[in-house]
Amino acid sequence: MNTTKTNDKTNEPREIRRKLGLNQQQFWSKIGVTQSGGSRYESGRNMPRPVRELLRLVHVERIDIQRIRRDDVDIVEYLKSEEPDLYKTLKKAAKARKKAA
Repeated sequence: MNTTKTNDKTNEPREIRRKLGLNQQQFWSKIGVTQSGGSRYESGRNMPRPVRELLRLVHVERIDIQRIRRDDVDIVEYLKSEEPDLYKTLKKAAKARKKAA
């Protein structure tokens, strides 16, 4: 079952890569995919959801996944489940700060 949305930016990995000015090796290695595997995805082969999500995080959202720590993820999960109002407030503040920058 393909759950990819038709407007999902990750449907066109070649276009994303070209806009970033990266060759296949540079682009795909950042998310743990070989150049040949990336070439197959760029040619239309179905991209598994985990690969698609990594592509979105790293190349669309521009998140440096090397800097994410398990503790950070645990804190976010705690806030979501135990302090949802605080989580929403912090999320809103972070978005406002990002827009202002």
